[in-house]
Amino acid sequence: MPVEPLSQKEIEDRLAELPGWSVDSDRLTRSYRLGTHVAAAAMVVHIAQVQDELDHHSDLTLGYNTVSLSVNTHSAGGTVTELDFALAHKVQELAPAHGAQ
Repeated sequence: MPVEPLSQKEIEDRLAELPGWSVDSDRLTRSYRLGTHVAAAAMVVHIAQVQDELDHHSDLTLGYNTVSLSVNTHSAGGTVTELDFALAHKVQELAPAHGAQ
């Protein structure tokens, strides 16, 4: 089943449920700060596992003590879709276990 781009209103409604997330240049984005580099690296591995489970992958960047995600749906013309928000919700759920802020 093809994935459809979300309207601006749908995106705004979904963003209200995800503190810290935003849309920048047709990409859903978020950065997290963690206590250490090892904690950030562990979170990246956890996110990678979730992405494989969803079969939907973000651009994932590991900094010294930061993790940043940027995602859109290539099969929907590089727009934001429900798939992107599904990934964002999963990441939002796992972040506290890593001490991410």
